[in-house]
Amino acid sequence: MPNITQVVYTEKNMTTLKRGVHAAGLDQLLSSIGPYTLFAPSDLAFKKLDKSVLENLLQPESITKLKNLINSHIVSGKINYKDLKEDEILKTVNGGELHVHVKGGKVYIEEALVQSRDVQTSNGIIHSLDTVMMKN
Repeated sequence: MPNITQVVYTEKNMTTLKRGVHAAGLDQLLSSIGPYTLFAPSDLAFKKLDKSVLENLLQPESITKLKNLINSHIVSGKINYKDLKEDEILKTVNGGELHVHVKGGKVYIEEALVQSRDVQTSNGIIHSLDTVMMKN
């Protein structure tokens, strides 16, 4: 079974995330034992960002910002979709918090809708999001 990095690198709807994971040097973390839960913004989620924001994040001088952004989408432990509950607070690997909301039978992490879910990997699980979670 592939690990999280291998899935991100081969999934056709995660090419922008792949570029970010590689540029930020997070491939090793997402290949390690884990387990991790990755809330992975899809390519469509990244397209919602202003083009200059994305281009800036991928510049070598923005590595710290990029790494922090991607780490804010990663939680230690394996969390299945069915286990995400209203008002739950998840701790990210960089010490941040993600708030879970359930509206109309759909699960949101912050304001991002969980689209595809429960993609099993050898070191965790991936849930695809329709929005990049960017906190100021």
